[in-house]
Amino acid sequence: MSEAAAKPRELAAGCTRLVIAAAMAAFAACATAADFATPGGPEPAGISRVSDLLHEDPYDLELLVSFGTSKGGSAGHLAIALRGAAPGGDDMVYSANFYADREPEHERDFYTRDLMVRVPKMEYLYRTSSSLGERAQFGLDFGEAYKRSVVGVRVYGVPAREKEALAAYFDRINADYHRRARDTEYQHGEVKYGYLTLNCAKTVGSAFKYGAGYADLPISSAKVLPNRRVTKALNANTPTSMAMSLLREFHVRGYRMDVVLYRKYADSGYVDPHEEEKVAFRDLPNRFPSVISLDFRNDDRAYEDYDNLFAMYLLQEMKRYDVRIDPKEKRIEVAEPGIPMPYAKAVERAARDAESDRRGFLRRLLFPHKGTRIDEDDSTGPVAAGRGR
Repeated sequence: MSEAAAKPRELAAGCTRLVIAAAMAAFAACATAADFATPGGPEPAGISRVSDLLHEDPYDLELLVSFGTSKGGSAGHLAIALRGAAPGGDDMVYSANFYADREPEHERDFYTRDLMVRVPKMEYLYRTSSSLGERAQFGLDFGEAYKRSVVGVRVYGVPAREKEALAAYFDRINADYHRRARDTEYQHGEVKYGYLTLNCAKTVGSAFKYGAGYADLPISSAKVLPNRRVTKALNANTPTSMAMSLLREFHVRGYRMDVVLYRKYADSGYVDPHEEEKVAFRDLPNRFPSVISLDFRNDDRAYEDYDNLFAMYLLQEMKRYDVRIDPKEKRIEVAEPGIPMPYAKAVERAARDAESDRRGFLRRLLFPHKGTRIDEDDSTGPVAAGRGR
């Protein structure tokens, strides 16, 4: 073969090797980008099947109380899901947008179109892509279960007009946010997100109080001394306190309740690029959201405050389902359903156990706890793996 004839073949072979190398590099890049439990990655099997299973119970709405992800001051998050209000029959979650605070860097990097974000519940919990677009925050706006556990309090017997009023009031809050309204019945000053002022708990509580007519629902306000951070903190509404207040209101109205625990997937290697501390989701604390108390200074296994103990024990007594992602099968599973205790009886038992355990903690006694926390691992095995969906 002449030298002239050999060169084209060598060039072709070289090009082929380059194409193969480029393809392998692209595949490797895609594989990295598509890691399980990361944005854009594969989703767990069984999302639709588990959604169908949970919908077999005729609940009307669900409070979604998310755990905290820091060692101190972990108040968590509160959202509400209205049954069947999302496309395809999923529940529609209304969640206050942490980044809708008018800060320029948040306007640039995050989804800030609405103060009250609307997303389907399965997207909020388990999807790895968002209907809100690329600026949505993984672990906050969607895919919450990869970052932290979520407790769902399902409520039965809520009239349709009440649910419609809640949805309309969330629309009203968004309208106020868009027009930069000030000094409304639910907010002193401009309507925008504020961690200590107009936060997730206050927006949900306001919708019930002013939209659905829960006139006796307590909502804190820091408008007396708005520039003093300590005053604001002491008067801030917290997700757990608001949830407990709403449970009491539901009971007064004769609504039945039960609880679903959506457990955190414990092995997500995703690191939020926006956070200063580069910590993978799997290494973040997953602590029950604390009320304002000295427990803010404790670690996530050292709760001693009565209100925190009471809330953890109450939710456990009312638990029906325990939902988790199997780390080997990458599939959502539901443990054998429990028999939820009626609210009034659960309150009585939780109060008794919380008071007993609180006294023991104060005396620094070594004793078996009477109460069981909602996040303790007490599952009895899966019954719904949601195969093929």
